Amino acid sequence: MISVAEECPNCGQSQVSVFYEVQKVPTNSVLLLSTQEEALNFPTGSIRLGVCHHCGFIYNIDFDLSLTEYSAKYEATQGYSPTFNKFHKKLAQDLIDKFDLHQKEIIEIGCDKGDFITMLCEMGNNKGTGFDPAYVPGRHPSDIEDQLTFVADFYGEKYADHTADFICCKMTLEHIPDTGQFVQTVRNSVGPNNSIIFFQIPNANYVLDDLAFWDVYYEHCSYFTAGSLAYLFERSGFTAQGTWTDYDDQYLMIEAVPNHTQNDIILPAADVEITLQKAAHFETAVHNLRQEWAKRIDAFREKGQKFVLWGGGSKGVAFLTTLGLTLEDIQYVVDINPIKSGTFMAATGQEIVGPEFLKTYQPDVVIIMNPIYTEEIAADLNKMGLSPEILTV
Repeated sequence: MISVAEECPNCGQSQVSVFYEVQKVPTNSVLLLSTQEEALNFPTGSIRLGVCHHCGFIYNIDFDLSLTEYSAKYEATQGYSPTFNKFHKKLAQDLIDKFDLHQKEIIEIGCDKGDFITMLCEMGNNKGTGFDPAYVPGRHPSDIEDQLTFVADFYGEKYADHTADFICCKMTLEHIPDTGQFVQTVRNSVGPNNSIIFFQIPNANYVLDDLAFWDVYYEHCSYFTAGSLAYLFERSGFTAQGTWTDYDDQYLMIEAVPNHTQNDIILPAADVEITLQKAAHFETAVHNLRQEWAKRIDAFREKGQKFVLWGGGSKGVAFLTTLGLTLEDIQYVVDINPIKSGTFMAATGQEIVGPEFLKTYQPDVVIIMNPIYTEEIAADLNKMGLSPEILTV
């Protein structure tokens, strides 16, 4: 690892080392790109992951927020998957039950197309306000639309007057470079109230342990372990009530409440040391894993086998760009989201197709970009009478 002169945006200390680099990656992974030319000429940036020796936070020190776009073209929903929907509905019910979310005021920061806050309000008869510049009206129609308000904008200081009993933020903090400033903004908006805070983000330990280079992409500029996440909230004026993982350990959750007294903040020293060890291992071992995948793909070509990726989201983009795969290597990527069909993968240009396309294409190999969907995808392939070799990352 190489030390760099950087101030950690999570804790403000300057003890950062770079352990992973990728060049020429698309600055957005899931924008709807309507032509192959647009996809092939998509803007790129660089990733240099640094790890803070003080708090264990991991972030892309090369990240430039001005290069990313969050708009109605941003299509990251997982709501077309039965596997994900089962998890999502259970999460909503668990939160409603645990925090007695009935006839309460709810805010969701980073609500995407509005599916989760709609569930919370429908299932608990709550009132909700969702913030997200990528919000698209009408994607999740509801019988309680009069209890829902959506703001197609980034949440920030100008919305600090919006208060709620429950504030949730799912799969958003990893997109924010100034994490300390952002969570402090949330704390300032809570003020003297006793709002319950719930955040969900990707689990950095899952990425490090699995050498998951396909989970490292430009929009994800911030990566947390349980220790660095709890420390951020404690440092920002909250009491971290607990952290846990779900969705096959891919997601990290935190529950917090405002701290109205001044307490000493204890650094998670053991967690930081473990994170540093894992980052050092990732630095050396991920190169070998990338070579293994490159050899597998070379073998497909040598045998004249056709292969596709299943998963036209950020993981697929990261897999293709990190391995330097082109249209000569792979032509199609499969995704069950019909809104993505006929669009193209950023930077590498593969067309995104629906599962039905495979009946005609007859692939020899299907590479699944998220192993949690393996059973679901295998069942879909079987229904179509297909029996390709199935690989998972």
